[in-house]
Amino acid sequence: MSNNTIKIGTRGSKLALWQANTVKAAISTAFPDLNVEIVIIKTKGDIILDVSLSKIGDKGLFTKEIETALINGDVDLAVHSLKDLPTELPEGLCIGGMLPRGEVRDVFISKDGRKLSEMTANDRIATSSLRRKAQLLAYNSNLNIVDIRGNVDTRLNKMNDGHCEALLMAGAGIIRLGYEGYITELLDPTVVLPAVSQGAVAIEIRDEDERIQRIIDAISDEQTWNTTMAERWLLRTLEGGCQVPVACYSEVAKNQLTLTGLVASIDGKQVIKKTVSCPIDEGSEKAIELAEAILAEGGKEILDQIRTE
Repeated sequence: MSNNTIKIGTRGSKLALWQANTVKAAISTAFPDLNVEIVIIKTKGDIILDVSLSKIGDKGLFTKEIETALINGDVDLAVHSLKDLPTELPEGLCIGGMLPRGEVRDVFISKDGRKLSEMTANDRIATSSLRRKAQLLAYNSNLNIVDIRGNVDTRLNKMNDGHCEALLMAGAGIIRLGYEGYITELLDPTVVLPAVSQGAVAIEIRDEDERIQRIIDAISDEQTWNTTMAERWLLRTLEGGCQVPVACYSEVAKNQLTLTGLVASIDGKQVIKKTVSCPIDEGSEKAIELAEAILAEGGKEILDQIRTE
């Protein structure tokens, strides 16, 4: 592979391509002499669209095939939504850096402009996430939650075609695709905590590729790195994944990190939520302590029960 060419591996959805093209633009701005190419790779999660995510299993669902191309040298780096990356990566790979984080919160989208507080048991609210389902039912046990799969456009079309009356989705994706007009409301984290690392774009590389690492260092955002790494340590300690009702929210003010973690039962009847604050450079250590406290207060029993179902 030419030293002057860098190949980016990515999924082919509109949102994945937005992420990859944003990384491409950042590299091209910092290193104008480089030729940056995008290579689209289909993943298992892109192919299996008629089964709920929780039933497929989540380890590498949207990343494995791209990581294989990276390991084999077919691409030089991979761009992912960080929340799709398992906390344990394949041997020989690492997260090289991250773009500045986008919108962290979830958004509520309804066909008729009603807010979440106005939904009734007759309204179908669609989501593919057990994390969202659990928190919605904790908020209002009468809500009718239905499953949905597909990219952003597919889900919006399904809603308009009558599959549901409302959607719950990650705000970052909606905003990045220019679909802000669909948003009924941005959900406060006190109502629905976002997924671990939500809104962050990760750049995965081979862990001994010093040349690519130097390039990624020039475009990576330090605050995003510090906060999302703390969140990933919470997730790893909980041994959770994107298909387990684990949530996390970070706030940074004056170099202080406030981290809130949550574990919930799928029916929303049991919710354990705890918060810790610390200097941002102690975030990962405190995130582990936060996760251990959640487990000790009943989180372990909740997660064990979910894994046996």
